[in-house]
Amino acid sequence: MAWLFLAIAGVFEVVWAISLKFSNGFTRLVPSIVTILGMIVSFYFLAAATKTLPIGTAYAAWTGIGAVGAIIIGTLFLDEPISLTRILFMVLILVGVLGLKFTSGH
Repeated sequence: MAWLFLAIAGVFEVVWAISLKFSNGFTRLVPSIVTILGMIVSFYFLAAATKTLPIGTAYAAWTGIGAVGAIIIGTLFLDEPISLTRILFMVLILVGVLGLKFTSGH
């Protein structure tokens, strides 16, 4: 269950990161509210996951999920750059997250 909570936390990290871009420095109300709510939900599920997962594992996986998710959304919908090198490093992040999952003992 902890890994499911961590995945949910990672998805909401992507939500708040992308909405943060649209908040224009917290000057636009709706994206600012989505950012703050996304942060709350993300931290809630991260905290729930850390009840059983080691904090280092949970934090590394959470940031990895968020980083890869933000890159994918940015590339697909926000015209951000992509290259084979960026893809390679995203794969390495995902391999790291999966490695942490399968060696965490949970």
